[in-house]
Amino acid sequence: MMTQQQLLSGIRVLDLTNVLSGPFATLHLALLGAEVIKIENPKDGDLARKLGCVPKYNTMLMGTSFLAQNANKKSLTLNLKAEEGKEIFKKLAAVSDVVVENFRPDVMGRLGLSSEVLRGLNPRLVYCGISGFGQTGPDALKPAYDQIIQGLSGEMAINGDERLTPLRAGFPVCDTVGGLNAAFAIMAALFWRERTGEGQTIDVALLDSIMPLMGWVVANLMIGKQQPVMMGNDNFTAAPSGVFATKDGYVNIAANKQEQWEAVADVLGLPELKTDPRFQERDTRKKNRKALTPLLEAKLKTCNTAHWVEVLNAHDVPSGAILTLEQAMHQPQIEHRNTFTQVEVDGIGPVPLFNLTAKFEKTPGRVSGPPPKLGEHTEEILGTLGFDSAQIAGLRERRVI
Repeated sequence: MMTQQQLLSGIRVLDLTNVLSGPFATLHLALLGAEVIKIENPKDGDLARKLGCVPKYNTMLMGTSFLAQNANKKSLTLNLKAEEGKEIFKKLAAVSDVVVENFRPDVMGRLGLSSEVLRGLNPRLVYCGISGFGQTGPDALKPAYDQIIQGLSGEMAINGDERLTPLRAGFPVCDTVGGLNAAFAIMAALFWRERTGEGQTIDVALLDSIMPLMGWVVANLMIGKQQPVMMGNDNFTAAPSGVFATKDGYVNIAANKQEQWEAVADVLGLPELKTDPRFQERDTRKKNRKALTPLLEAKLKTCNTAHWVEVLNAHDVPSGAILTLEQAMHQPQIEHRNTFTQVEVDGIGPVPLFNLTAKFEKTPGRVSGPPPKLGEHTEEILGTLGFDSAQIAGLRERRVI
């Protein structure tokens, strides 16, 4: 059986990142076949190794947060504050394709490992710095975590409803989209290098990255001068579009087109609403959603969610149940798409990890190895640079690795 070629086979990535935004970026490169080498401090490595809901795994430096973002990677421990550690890193950078870091903007310069220094050694190098605010500007040196960016971006201010706002997203959305932005940018820079032979430096800010995700809301404000309105589970672009009560719970209905609204009225046995002047036309219907919702829910509460999902979808009205996270992970469609794969992790057992969610016809991405133990590949990687066992032992004694 022929082994399928992976998209980034032969690409070496030096991953200096911690916790989420950077590791999420390099995870995508690793799933596409790049050799991703995590450069970790010899003491305890990536902070995510200690983050998670299972104390035993945190003590093992294999916390659930680390497991989620670091499949397919190698781990090299290296003290970048030691001169020997810096020299080893420079040797690696000279024979690598990508460097990714998510320190504050001044850290790599203070270490003597700035993009200018590294690209001076290797002009083909793609260097990506991920930070909260970017490499320059009045806030560049401020510390930032996901929730800080959620607040400063306006994202928290557009969530919730009149009773509960501001409201953070239920997962680190800014870190995550910052990582996706970085992965996209790195791929684009590698494509440019294929054309020109030139590497370049990429500056990714979490604050920048989240802004385009709010594009419709931003456009309404900046172009249409309409302030965002806290609408909770309602969709501001249409009505009826949002969450509605049923006999046994709730259902999402997204009747975003006029014909979908009319189908909802017919399915619920309320054809008279189609010609009601409060609801007949889209923009008027949006203004009167508080009057419309109780009329619809009076009918929706006569049957279970599953019934309405089946009937509404059959009439081309997008609808769906509101699942718990556990239900969502085990629904048939997710299983069909192989979103997760089981990987054996030493000392823990089988662990479900995300596969690459983009499905490539010819160069599929996949999980091929578990997240690494701290320093698991140190000797292997140093060996490729010409270090013998005695030299490696000396580096270990001097706490360089």
